[in-house]
Amino acid sequence: MARAPALQEMEVLPEADRLEGFLHPRHTQNLYGHEAVERGLAEAFATGRMHHGWLIAGAEGIGKATLAYRLARYALSEPHERDPFAQSLATAEDSPATRQVRALSHPGLLILRRTYDTKAKRFTASIAIDEVRRLRNFLGLRGADAAWRVVIVDTADDLNPNAANALLKSLEEPPARTLFLLLASEPGRLLPTIRSRCRTLDLAALSSEPLRQAVRQALTASTEEVTDSLPAPSEWAVLERLAEGSVRRLLGLRGGGGIALYKRLNDLVGSLPKLDWTAVHTLSDELGGTAAEQRFELFFELLLTLLSRLIRARAGAPGSDLEDAKLAARLIPEGALATWAELWETIVAEKADVMLLNLDRKSLIVGIFQRLEAAARRAA
Repeated sequence: MARAPALQEMEVLPEADRLEGFLHPRHTQNLYGHEAVERGLAEAFATGRMHHGWLIAGAEGIGKATLAYRLARYALSEPHERDPFAQSLATAEDSPATRQVRALSHPGLLILRRTYDTKAKRFTASIAIDEVRRLRNFLGLRGADAAWRVVIVDTADDLNPNAANALLKSLEEPPARTLFLLLASEPGRLLPTIRSRCRTLDLAALSSEPLRQAVRQALTASTEEVTDSLPAPSEWAVLERLAEGSVRRLLGLRGGGGIALYKRLNDLVGSLPKLDWTAVHTLSDELGGTAAEQRFELFFELLLTLLSRLIRARAGAPGSDLEDAKLAARLIPEGALATWAELWETIVAEKADVMLLNLDRKSLIVGIFQRLEAAARRAA
């Protein structure tokens, strides 16, 4: 009989929802910028008004997972370990529930997420139905009458259609004292029936000061030898602008050569309609391999953010950057906003197909620049 992997062996596997070099959000001690939301959840729990399903929505990297794990630790703690004033979801660092949740060993906690394929050395493209089928045994377990069970789906965006339908069945008839916490960056893509079974918590992007606090906390707790000090003011200004209130994006930009990557991307888009195809192919070679997973994701975040800014600037959105407005006026002619918005959607869809079907990433990047060049030539 094959030996079941020990917890220590399981923990060394990569986690799709963890930024390389930093601790997973379940280890994060403090949550910044969402105090009112946290207080509302604590009050609902204390007064017996806790809904069984919560859809925690918002941009990637703003604290959705941190909030979900804080609520999980709170629900799975003993009553005397919770805030008696119901103002916070904080639990003691050395409490059994806190330690077990961080180790993913609590019997009342189930995490549904993309798994890591050890043979292919990459994450699965979606959360498959086999993952969601684990719910049946988990929800069938009988614990103490007062015990809670918590299911975290990180992220619900990753559910494939069969898995989404399987999850819906459990959401429709949840056992007593069960919490479903669904994280989603694009809640509109979820089944309407799933959304209707949950209460939605829309988390806003972090403003400047909470972003600073969250970044400093992450740097202090980093698994790598990095200083806990913030970047220099000039570097911080660029990072904060590109991060758009996301801790994860800012850390990825800082540690993954993000500023340099953004400059290369900005130079390529700024050169349209005449592209340096050598530079395009060099970039696609760098980002196309499986070892560049996080830089590949970062590239698309930066690209889509840049295109969004150009579209908003051309539409005359207030607060648009002057340089963005100049570039948008050159690339996007009068009446072509819809075309560029469709191009943005096409890029999102093509990237999703490549991830789902494990297609060639280099071809995807080259193809995107071909589309951008064609759109810019029409404008010229």
